Amino acid sequence: MQDPLADFSPHGFPLSAKELTAYLETHVFPLEALLSAGRHEELAAGIAEVRQDVKARGAWAPMAPRDVGGLGLPLTTQAHLGAILGRSPLGHHAFGAQAPDAANIELLHAFGTPAQKEQYLRGLVAGELRSCFAMTEPGHAGSNPTEMSTIARRDGDGWVLDGSKWFATSAHGADFCVVMAVTNPTGPVYGRASLFIVPCGTPGFRHVRRVSVMGDEGAGYASHSELAFEGCRVSAEHRLGPEGGGFLLAQARLGPGRVHHCMRWVGVAERCYDIMCARLVSRDIGGGKPLASRQLAQAWVAESRVDIDTSRLLVLDAVRQIEAHGTEGARVPIAAIKLHVARALDRVMDRAVQALGALGMTDDTILAYLYRHERAARIYDGPDEVHMTTIARHELRRFGGAK
Repeated sequence: MQDPLADFSPHGFPLSAKELTAYLETHVFPLEALLSAGRHEELAAGIAEVRQDVKARGAWAPMAPRDVGGLGLPLTTQAHLGAILGRSPLGHHAFGAQAPDAANIELLHAFGTPAQKEQYLRGLVAGELRSCFAMTEPGHAGSNPTEMSTIARRDGDGWVLDGSKWFATSAHGADFCVVMAVTNPTGPVYGRASLFIVPCGTPGFRHVRRVSVMGDEGAGYASHSELAFEGCRVSAEHRLGPEGGGFLLAQARLGPGRVHHCMRWVGVAERCYDIMCARLVSRDIGGGKPLASRQLAQAWVAESRVDIDTSRLLVLDAVRQIEAHGTEGARVPIAAIKLHVARALDRVMDRAVQALGALGMTDDTILAYLYRHERAARIYDGPDEVHMTTIARHELRRFGGAK
């Protein structure tokens, strides 16, 4: 269902919501079969053509600031746009709005030095460079990013990094990596780590492997990697932001990032919903009756519609609160959308797979690919349980509990 509130024209995006949806269906959806089949070289060539066409249409980098070559759309408009682009796992990539580059653009724009912006930011916005973000470690709980073993020690006029990271999205083929490493092991809990820009060709940087996710290791943007830093030396100019500011910078990156994630998931859910509904009305279960004639199937439709629409409205309300109170002031609404939308997406995907039966388990549709990769929505950027605790503690403080 087209979002009736989506209107991009006042903010300089050249396509209407209807036109953008049609563009995805015509130019991007056909490439998805290459993604599911693992034909990565053909996919890269196809998506490169689409990206050039998007640039020619003036629709490139809608989330990036104007002063570095993006369209600089307001957060609310970005949210509406993200829900449409999210209908395809290639949508954000096609328009230069993909994670983790989008969030790294925000980091570099807000905290990078002039030299860092010139060397990394402009190329990233233009789609000439690729990046990744390395924080999670195999030896520590990802839900507590203040605990890590990767160390950066000062050595003369530079820093030397040692440690391991994994689930670094899009590290395969990336040009540089934004790495969080401990620089002051005895410092305050939120002041121990710093961020570093590490070019992926730096001696001591090693791409260990692409991590197989439910049988699919992917490639390029559609992959997650394990990385090793083994005496990896960078100059002092490669530290991003203040020493000890790694955790706070990462948190600043996560606030708007969760909005982008959640509205992309709304788009994923819409795509699953459309596939499910089309199957329900076309699948003959005998006697000329479609599967859609069954009340249980109708319940799937009704529950999914409500799951999607409540998710969309909850995210838009979180955006309103971010714009009014900032990321820290909207901490609870941000936790709420991460919890609710990820779970709603999980339910919608599961109903769609069930509705398609055996077909839903195959790669003949995009459903199986989405299920493999989007189930992680309830885990990354903080698992459900962390966000539940954040919300509950905030609510219980009003009653004198959960200090």
